[in-house]
Formats: sequence, structure tokens, C-alpha cells
Amino acid sequence: MKITPADRKKYAFVKEIDKEIILKIKKLERKKLSKEDKKMLKFIKSQMEFDWRKPLIKELEKIEKK
Repeated sequence: MKITPADRKKYAFVKEIDKEIILKIKKLERKKLSKEDKKMLKFIKSQMEFDWRKPLIKELEKIEKK
């Protein structure tokens, strides 16, 4: 697996470890995961985005509606 142009546009790759994180996420997404694990991967990916605050607001709004 490799970092795609779409990944480079969406995620902030400030340090080499940032690439490692995205590649590990991609690898794990191919496996059969529990609902909780999928949710955690989604959260971790959101933290890698340039604008990581928007996904947080969306999740907070979902919780708020409950």
C-alpha cells in the first residue's frame, strides 16, 4: 500500500510517522474489525486531516442529538 495523491490532499503529513499512521489505518481497514475498532480508526483518521475540527464537531452533534 502507498500514500495516494488523494491522501496527500486530505491528510497533514508533517512527520514521517504521519505516513506510517495512515498506512497502518489502510491496512487495518482491510481486515474484519469490530464496530468499536472501526469507530476508533475513523476517529484516528479524522485527527490526521488538515481540518480535524470538522469531524469532531460532527461527532459531537451526533452525540448531542441522542
